[in-house]
Amino acid sequence: MSLKKFIPNGITLLNLFSGCIAVYFASTNKLEVAAFFALLGIFFDFFDGFFARLFNVQSELGLQLDSLADMVTSGMVPGMILFQLLKNSHLAFYTIPPNLLNAHPTSLVPFLGFIVTVASGYRLAKFNIDTRQTSSFIGLPTPANTLLIVSLGLISVFQPESLIAGWLTNTYILLGIIVFCSYMLNAEIPLFALKFKTWGIKENWIRYTLIVGTIILVLFLGYVGIFATILLYILLSLIHKNS
Repeated sequence: MSLKKFIPNGITLLNLFSGCIAVYFASTNKLEVAAFFALLGIFFDFFDGFFARLFNVQSELGLQLDSLADMVTSGMVPGMILFQLLKNSHLAFYTIPPNLLNAHPTSLVPFLGFIVTVASGYRLAKFNIDTRQTSSFIGLPTPANTLLIVSLGLISVFQPESLIAGWLTNTYILLGIIVFCSYMLNAEIPLFALKFKTWGIKENWIRYTLIVGTIILVLFLGYVGIFATILLYILLSLIHKNS
């Protein structure tokens, strides 16, 4: 049996392995390390599909395995990061009584971060049976959503003086981000894919705009630029849809 068939699935498993490590570090509130391994997982997620198409070895197993790996890297990790951000925010309410299971009083609010995990799982299952999403996306892809949420953890660690870092101490803003992300993951909104069939500027202007915009935003805004890039991606998709 050809080794080529195993290369894409092996890369997918590296995505899953990276996601597991990211979950661990996110659970210990080391958000910068969790972000690194989540980004590494997303890197592997891009290249498993690339090599599957290159070697023409796409399979149903690979499709399902990819979704299972994404459920960890792009589902569990962002939920855990939001859990930590909510736990660290200024407003804590609705606590579990201390006499329940002999536990200490615990805020229920941080657990709402896992709503994004649930929304990601639903999107991944829907994606597998949606024949419309072969060359573009309907709703925000889970890796893009993960980049947005991972950037929040990086901002809180490395750019605490920024305006967005100030927002991250506000529980209501974080809850608003959860609602926004959960909606965008499953919204019936067409979003373009960053796949080049040709290299012409006319047919790929939106992709080149995103790439150039990303470079400028990250150079001038740092980790805030990652957050802004995902918003730019959504905005460009809406412009492209209505053009």
